Amino acid sequence: MLMKIIDSHQHFWKYNNKDFDWITDDMSVIQKDFLPGELQSIYKENNIEGCVAVQVNQTEEENNFFLNLANQFDFIKGIVGWVDLMADDIEDKLSYWSQYKKIKGFRHILQGAKDRALMLTPVFKNGIGCLSKYNFTYDILIYPDQLVYALALAVRFPNQKFIIDHLAKPYIKFGDTEQWKKDMEAFKICQNVYCKISGMVTEADWNDHSLQTFKPYLDVVTETFGTKKIMFGSDWPVCLVAASYKNVLQIVKDYFSSFSINEQKDIFSNNAIEFYNL
Repeated sequence: MLMKIIDSHQHFWKYNNKDFDWITDDMSVIQKDFLPGELQSIYKENNIEGCVAVQVNQTEEENNFFLNLANQFDFIKGIVGWVDLMADDIEDKLSYWSQYKKIKGFRHILQGAKDRALMLTPVFKNGIGCLSKYNFTYDILIYPDQLVYALALAVRFPNQKFIIDHLAKPYIKFGDTEQWKKDMEAFKICQNVYCKISGMVTEADWNDHSLQTFKPYLDVVTETFGTKKIMFGSDWPVCLVAASYKNVLQIVKDYFSSFSINEQKDIFSNNAIEFYNL
């Protein structure tokens, strides 16, 4: 089956040591620039129609960098940028960014926060509470220990569209599923929360993984969120430390190959279009 695909999660950057200090020497394959020209050829090879570009650095300057790229390359259908949700003038900031139609939502790197429950502080919640006024989405980037806080946040804001990035980065390399599974399944009560099928290969053994490695995790998120609230994302170029773009896509295609054509269209295209208003 040949169907058009929307990649709901990928990145662009101009590499330097200072802003990308999280790219360690064992990730040297991504210690370089990654720009749309390179991705465009990969997308043609894999029948990808368009993508959502997601923030990497926590600066508003990066929003402008992405907007400039999106103006040049039409396959960039949406942008998940960054804004200081804890700023006193958050309303003004959101009003400003709302004029750019390709900016669909925002993300904060909560996985690296010293305060693991930062998302539940009054000042952060104030920012989250302003997003829906401008129809902005929110990408939740966390580790498994923060799932309980993310659930509390989603329950607090039932009219805000949330999406969990990378399955909340379960510890796939260690096969540790029990607590993650329990905390993820709790999201069954939240109609406003989606989940990205992305970032899996980087959480596994980079040199030894297959579809069977990921099946227990895919089973949980598919059962929890249903086929209307999950979507494919490559996490390119970060995925390259562990797998090629084609291999990342093939893992997800193989898992969902027994699902109906309509379900596959939802997972690989329609859900991203609907969630991000592409």
